[in-house]
Amino acid sequence: MLYWEAGNPGYGEVHHLMVLCYYLQHPSLYSPEGLEAGMRLLVDFVEGNVSPQEARRRMQGRVSSRRRRWKLVATPETSGAYPYPVQWEYLAKDVVEGDASDYCQNVRKWAQSALEALRAAGNL
Repeated sequence: MLYWEAGNPGYGEVHHLMVLCYYLQHPSLYSPEGLEAGMRLLVDFVEGNVSPQEARRRMQGRVSSRRRRWKLVATPETSGAYPYPVQWEYLAKDVVEGDASDYCQNVRKWAQSALEALRAAGNL
């Protein structure tokens, strides 16, 4: 996916969704607090149509590494996990199995699907 984005700068319009979906589907990469923040961010992006720039502006005070008292990513001591198992219907492999010309559409589909799966599992 990064290869496609590097070769097609316009594909960067969904980079924030691609990274977020990957991390949400691999929750142990996040800290527990980071996982919670990631889920809220997915809601903002998908349902609120919030841009990455607007999300950064809104979250600036809460996630600034100078002010934040919690880790975003997992540490050896603690990592994120969902309270309820999630049945993912759409994965990174589904995005890359699609044609590169459908990349942005497929990443948006991935984000919508991830949000639905998290809700269906009771994690949101």
